[in-house]
Amino acid sequence: MSKILISGGAGFIGSNLCEYFLNRDNEVVCLDNFSTGKMENIIPLIEKFPTTFKLIVGDIRNIEDCRMAVKGTEYVFHEAALGSVPRSIQDPATTNDVNIGGFLNMLIASREVKVKRFIFAASSSTYGDSRSLPKVEDVIGKPLSPYAITKLVDELYADVFARTYGDIEYVGLRYFNVFGRRQDPFGTYAAVIPLFVKKLMNNEAPNINGDGEYSRDFTYIDNVIQMNVLAMESTNPDAVNQIYNTAFGERTTLNDLVKYLKEFLSEYDARIANIEPIHGPNRTGDIPHSLACIDKAKKLLGYNPLFSMRDGLKAACSWYWENLK
Repeated sequence: MSKILISGGAGFIGSNLCEYFLNRDNEVVCLDNFSTGKMENIIPLIEKFPTTFKLIVGDIRNIEDCRMAVKGTEYVFHEAALGSVPRSIQDPATTNDVNIGGFLNMLIASREVKVKRFIFAASSSTYGDSRSLPKVEDVIGKPLSPYAITKLVDELYADVFARTYGDIEYVGLRYFNVFGRRQDPFGTYAAVIPLFVKKLMNNEAPNINGDGEYSRDFTYIDNVIQMNVLAMESTNPDAVNQIYNTAFGERTTLNDLVKYLKEFLSEYDARIANIEPIHGPNRTGDIPHSLACIDKAKKLLGYNPLFSMRDGLKAACSWYWENLK
């Protein structure tokens, strides 16, 4: 029964966190400017939890909005960011303003009210051009995009605040290709799984960048929720002021991803089984392979991901079919 702030709470991951904590009798504040978040993600929460859910329409680039949102809160989950490598390449200035300037505002505001813990969305893009597999938290390369730079700077800011001031605890979660219910399939910068699902459901061929042998550690939303909860609840003093990979710990090629999506979606429409993808050039800023080592999270947080990539994908396909058709 804590008071929790979730910035970006109307987004994909943020709204799932809001729902989780509200269902467990917490008071939740959602701060969002709806640049990427969706009102439809939180309308059911507003209706179901009229006394314990509060929406603040504001921008993390405005520190006064951040201060208003954190007032009285015990835990902050900072999910607000401008995602997408291509978006950051096209408009690095806005990505920088939101992901670094906004992050710093949230960190300052959180420290001012002495929150118990600041948990934030980091990114596997931080590994950059490092070729080592699996990815281990302490071994990173040079960033390959403006987006990756911003997420690395966020980690550095959190660490400097903890070391310099000593009165704020943080946990950073490097998300690896999160997918699941409420992930938006529309828009210019839609993630690969909802984009492929939308194409296949429309009986259109998905477009794969490259030969399809690039691989990712696709991670179902419920595993990500588990990591956030563990980051909040852990009483292990060695577990705080740390960065953790947040993933399942297996990699899947884009070719295999399409194969699995066809398998699950053809249960609803048999024609989907015969759709073949279209291959195009590789995308600037993409790393060839991504695979997380989750040993640190298991050891320090007790992380035990419950959903494999296939299990999560089957659940996601069911959700999309029910909500997009």
